[in-house]
Amino acid sequence: MAKTIAVVSGGIDSVTMAYHLRTQGHHLHLLGINYGQRHRRELACARLAAERLGAPYEEADLSGARGVLRGSSLTDLALDVPVEGIGGISEAGGTIAVPGRPNIVPNRNALLLSAAFALAVVERAQAVAFGIMAEDIGPSDTSPEFLDAFLAMERIATRGHAHPDLDLIAPLESMTKREVITLGHRLSVPFADTWTCFRGEELHCGRCASCAERRGAFDAAGIPDPTRYAASAVAAVKGPET
Repeated sequence: MAKTIAVVSGGIDSVTMAYHLRTQGHHLHLLGINYGQRHRRELACARLAAERLGAPYEEADLSGARGVLRGSSLTDLALDVPVEGIGGISEAGGTIAVPGRPNIVPNRNALLLSAAFALAVVERAQAVAFGIMAEDIGPSDTSPEFLDAFLAMERIATRGHAHPDLDLIAPLESMTKREVITLGHRLSVPFADTWTCFRGEELHCGRCASCAERRGAFDAAGIPDPTRYAASAVAAVKGPET
C-alpha cells in the first residue's frame, strides 16, 4: 500500500478525501495545520477523522504565520467574516475584508503543502494528498498549474531525501461539492463531525460563504444536512413568521 500524507483540515472535502483514499488502499498519515486561522476548531475534526480511520495524526503549528497573512477574514482578526452576499460593514459593526475575495488567503496552500512535503520526507511517503475540488479552481494556489509546478519544485527540493516516486495527488479535483457529499455519503463519512464555518464559533453560523456552500451542496445532493447551525441562520432560511 502507498504511504500517503493526507492534508486534512477537518472539513467535508479533506475528510471525504481521506475516507476515499483508505478505500483505495492507501496507508494514511493525516496532517492538520494551524496557520493562525480563526476557525481552527476544524482541527479537532481532523484529529477525530484520523482516530476513526485508525491513521496516525500530526498537527503542524504554523500559527505564527498569521501576522504575514493579513488582509483575509480567515486570518486577520481585525476583519469580520462577511455574511454571504453582503459587503461593507459587518453585522458586528467592524470592517469587512477586501470586497470580492474576503476569504482567500493568498499563497496559503504553498505554506500548507510545504509542511506536508516536509513530513513526507521524514515518513518516506510516496504521495501527498490535497483535498481541492473542481469549484476551488480559481485562486491561483488551487490551480492545476500551481500543483504541477509545486510538485516539480518539491522534487528538486527533496531530491536524495524523499521517496524517489514522491507525488502530489488531488483525488477530488474534478468533483463538485455536491459530488463530494454524494461520495462521502456512500463512504459513511460522519458529516456531523466535519467543520466548515469560517467564523469558528460554537455552532456553524450558516451565513458565511463556506456555510452557504455547505448548505447548498447538501440540498443539491438530496442528502440530509446533519449540521447544527446557529438559530439566527435557521430563522433566516425559514423567514419571518406570519
